[in-house]
Amino acid sequence: MTDSNTKKTLKQLRTQRKATIARARKMIKEQNKRISAIKSQLKDEPRTVPELAAALRMNTADVLITVSALRKYGHVLEDTKDGDYFKYRMAEKSSS
Repeated sequence: MTDSNTKKTLKQLRTQRKATIARARKMIKEQNKRISAIKSQLKDEPRTVPELAAALRMNTADVLITVSALRKYGHVLEDTKDGDYFKYRMAEKSSS
């Protein structure tokens, strides 16, 4: 490939992927917003997924997926059970 062909190809790729990159950025921004909102609700007291969804006016499935991910990575812990649902609370920060 010549230098001008390479530049042309790279320009085409940037143009083609622009929408994909913008979509990914938007999704990441929404996910970070969801995580922050859930963490702020769990700072004061443990809550169930339905309680979180109602307080945040979010879809219960989205809250469940986010809480599950936070639990998997140790940011949130299961607390006591409230009826059929576990309450979740923030994990204590380590001093290291």
